[in-house]
Amino acid sequence: MSEPGTPPVIGVIGGSGVYDIEGLENAEWITVDSPFGMPSDQLLTGELDGQKVVFLPRHGRGHPLPPSRLNFRANIDALKRAGVTEILSVSAVGSLKEELTPGTFVLCDQFIDRTVERERSFFDTGLTAHVSLADPTCTRLMDVLQDSAAAEGIPIHRGGTYLCIEGPQFSTRAESELFRSWGCDVIGMTNMPEARLAREAELCYTTIAMVTDYDCWHDDHDNVSVDAVIKVLLANADKARGLVRRAVPALAGRQQSCPRGCQHALDNAIITQPHARDPALVRKLDAVAGRVLNG
Repeated sequence: MSEPGTPPVIGVIGGSGVYDIEGLENAEWITVDSPFGMPSDQLLTGELDGQKVVFLPRHGRGHPLPPSRLNFRANIDALKRAGVTEILSVSAVGSLKEELTPGTFVLCDQFIDRTVERERSFFDTGLTAHVSLADPTCTRLMDVLQDSAAAEGIPIHRGGTYLCIEGPQFSTRAESELFRSWGCDVIGMTNMPEARLAREAELCYTTIAMVTDYDCWHDDHDNVSVDAVIKVLLANADKARGLVRRAVPALAGRQQSCPRGCQHALDNAIITQPHARDPALVRKLDAVAGRVLNG
C-alpha cells in the first residue's frame, strides 16, 4: 500500500468467477514479463467506478495449473510491476470448523504453511532479507471487506487460521483431524507462499476464503470431491463478484497509512551489506525491493 494521497491500484487474485465482473470499464488483457519466470496468465486491467483494478487468474484461464506448479514469485512480481498496491486474494477452501458451513466466507488473518516444494522468498544467496510475518494480513483491507460483505448480505467470518497444504490431493482423514487439533479454521492449497511474497513485495494482502466443503473430517458429510467443490464454488461465484465489485471502489480513498506498515516491510529487513550484494539479484528485485535497494 502506498501512502495517503497516492492513487491505489487494487490487485485481485482468483478464478474466472471473480474477474468476470459487470461494470468493469476499459478492460484490457496485458502481458507483464517477470524476471522470475512466467506468471499464471496475462493480467486483466480495468476500472470499477473509476478505481483501477488488476485481476490475475491464479491457475490461468481454464485452470490448467495445479497449486504446486503456480509460479507465486512471478505472480506477485508481475502485479507489483503493474502498479498494484494491495491484493485481495480469493480462493476456495475446506472448513475445519462445524460453524464454518459451505458457502461461508472467511477473512483469514493467520497461516500455517505445510507446503514443501515452493519457492518461498524473492531473496536468495547474495541478498538476504528477513521480513516480519507475525501479522500477515492487512486490517484495513479486512475492514473494507467486512463492511462490503455486510452490505451484500454475504455471510462472512472475520479472523481464522488458514492451513496451506501442498496438494494437489486432498487431506487424509488423519491429517484433517490433526489440523483440527491445531485449531486451524480452513484448509487450502494456494495462499502460501503467496502471502509471504506479498509482504516481501511491500503489498497489503488479505485472504477471502470461500468455504466449499468440510474437508473429510465431518462424519455427516461426504468426503470432499472435485464435483462437490465445484458445485459450491459456482454458487459462491456471484457472491465473490458482488463482494469485489463493492469493495474495490471503497478502497479508493486513504485517510491514513497502512496500520500494519506493509508498505515499509523492507525498511529493516535487508541484512546483506551493500558491498556483499549480488548485482544480478539486485537487478532482479528492482520491482519488489527497488524502493530500499535503489533509494
